[in-house]
Amino acid sequence: MSKRKLEKYFFMARKFWKDIRRGKDIYHLSEDLHSSTLGEYYFLIDEEELRRGHSQDFHFDQEGIPIIPTYIDVEERKLIYYPISIGQYGLAIFHTYLRTRSEEDKTRFLKIVDWFYRNRISDPEKGDYWLTEVPKPEYRIFQPWPSAFAQSRAISMLLRGYQLTGREEYLHSAEEALKIFRLPAKEGGVTTFTEHGPFYEEYPAPYPTMVLDGMFFSLCGLYDFVRVKGRDTLAYQLFREGVETLKQLLPEYDLGYWIRYNLCREPFYPEVDPATIGYLRLVVNQLNLFYRLTGEETFRNFAEKWAKYDRLLNIWRMYYVKFRALRKLNRL
Repeated sequence: MSKRKLEKYFFMARKFWKDIRRGKDIYHLSEDLHSSTLGEYYFLIDEEELRRGHSQDFHFDQEGIPIIPTYIDVEERKLIYYPISIGQYGLAIFHTYLRTRSEEDKTRFLKIVDWFYRNRISDPEKGDYWLTEVPKPEYRIFQPWPSAFAQSRAISMLLRGYQLTGREEYLHSAEEALKIFRLPAKEGGVTTFTEHGPFYEEYPAPYPTMVLDGMFFSLCGLYDFVRVKGRDTLAYQLFREGVETLKQLLPEYDLGYWIRYNLCREPFYPEVDPATIGYLRLVVNQLNLFYRLTGEETFRNFAEKWAKYDRLLNIWRMYYVKFRALRKLNRL
C-alpha cells in the first residue's frame, strides 16, 4: 500500500475515532438567538475545543490568523487560509472575549475581522466575497471558489466587528456580502435554484452539490444580518426563501436509517454518500436551532426523527455505505 493511501486511511480512521469519542452532546446552542446586539454565535464554539482538534487541526500565521491543512484528497499538502475555518475560530475568540472582556482577546478577534475586510474581493454584481484557493476534488472544483458558508462566516464576523468598534465599513462589507446569494453557482455565485427555491451552496459547482449542514450555516449569517438591520432587508428575503427550500427538501436527505451528507447526483458521484456520525449529530442540532429561530414544526419533527437514527447498528450500516462512497471518490 502506498504512503499516500496509508495517510488517507489514517485520516479517515482518526475522524471516525473523533466522532465516537465526542459523544452526542457536543453542539450546545446559545440562549440568546434574537437580540439585535450580537453576542454568542448560535453554536457555542469553544476556543480550547478547537485547539484540541474538535473540527480542524488549527495552526496560526505570524498575525494569529488560523491556517489549516489541505483536504486529504488534495495532492499538494500544505497549510492554507480557509475562510470558513478562519471565521469559525474568530467566533470562538469572540466567545472567549465575551467571557474575559480583555483587550488582548478583543484585539485577537478584531485581527480576524480585519482579515475578512482586507481579503474581500469587491465586484459590482457579486458584491464582497471571499475565495477558497484549495481544490475540492470530490466535486471536481479545481479553481478558487466562493462559498455561501464562507459568506455567512464573514457576515457574522464583520457584524460583530461593527458592533464592537462602530466602523461603518464593516457593516457595508457585510451588506455587500449578500449580493452573491442572488447569483447561480454555475455563473460564479453561491446558489442552486431548485424547484423548491434557492439552496445556498457550501461548495458551489456547475451542478447541485447541496451539502445540508452548509446550507444551515449559510442561513445563520443571513439571520445575524436580520437581527442587526431588521426584516426590511435583502438578508431577510434570502433567509425566508432558504428556510422554505429546506422545509421542502429535508425528506430527500432521509435514508430511512440515516441521512445523506448532500444531494449531489452527478454520474461521477456515489449514489449514496451518508453523513458521518458527527455530521448527523450536527444536523440534528441545526434542526433544533432552526425550530427555535423560526417556530417551524418541520424542523422539530425531523430533529426528533433523525436523532433516533443515532444507534450502533445504524452507525455500522452507515459506515459500510460510507466506505464504498469514499472509495469511489478516491478519498480512500
